[in-house]
Amino acid sequence: MQIPLQITFRHFPTSDALEARIREKAAKLERFFPHIMSCRVVVEEQRLHQQQGKLFNVSIDLHIPGHELVVNLERNEDAFVAVRDAFRDARRQLEESARLMRGDVKAHSPGA
Repeated sequence: MQIPLQITFRHFPTSDALEARIREKAAKLERFFPHIMSCRVVVEEQRLHQQQGKLFNVSIDLHIPGHELVVNLERNEDAFVAVRDAFRDARRQLEESARLMRGDVKAHSPGA
């Protein structure tokens, strides 16, 4: 990664375990797609009414050559699950971008 990974926690204290998990997931993305220029991750606690508890929102902003990939608001009551789901979506977007960059676009035959 050309620019170091940026991690922001909003509305709750920083968690070393959660930060380590995010760094681990970002490293896996970089091994899969080594041309990532920057990655910003924001984990935010959204407080609801007392009876409803709280949700964690995760957004990821990835910059790759010629593209910006954004995963917004993966919500879950467990911050670790929200991070897992957000990085799963980011990998899916990276796979699609890599496929388009290689030119591996499925061609449909006319009349099919």
